[in-house]
Amino acid sequence: MENIRRVSRSVWKVSVDSNVYFIDGPEKIIIDAGPRSYRNILSSFLEKIVDLRKIQRVFFTHLHYDHIGNFDLFPNASFHASREEIARWRKNPYEAVLDEFMAEKSKEIDLREFPDLDWLEVIHTPGHTSGSVCFWLPSEKVLFTGDTIFRNGTGRTDLPTSVPEEMQKSVVKLVAYNFSVLCPGHDY
Repeated sequence: MENIRRVSRSVWKVSVDSNVYFIDGPEKIIIDAGPRSYRNILSSFLEKIVDLRKIQRVFFTHLHYDHIGNFDLFPNASFHASREEIARWRKNPYEAVLDEFMAEKSKEIDLREFPDLDWLEVIHTPGHTSGSVCFWLPSEKVLFTGDTIFRNGTGRTDLPTSVPEEMQKSVVKLVAYNFSVLCPGHDY
């Protein structure tokens, strides 16, 4: 499996157990930051395609440890998640992150809600978590699905932060997007 791959004109995928995406668009954005255990590998792969100091924003599809683990690789970035994820994280970091070390480490993040961007759409897709989101890059027909849709079907809904009764509605919502490239949070 290739660990670094360009998936569209402005999107790069870096695979390290979970997927990290770099969008070289009007802003330099990372979608999800991968698990902490792959920190050195992820850093070396990403540095082949972008100066990590130039990343302006990190967008999280949700706040589980395998998607936020390397937030601090991006010293000049702002960090964004959905209102629901931020509220859960503020109330109980461990419940939001599902890992003691990363729950404590995540307290260093200044989490903000997503900004309104005219070139990248945030799609609220509760199911995997109550605050899960996906992203739509219409100019290239790229759909980033986090853990809502995997290559082989829908994401997990058996975790403490899952909302299984919402997953089907979220998947149906995503079917309406006429995507050419699917970018899931994991490759299974």
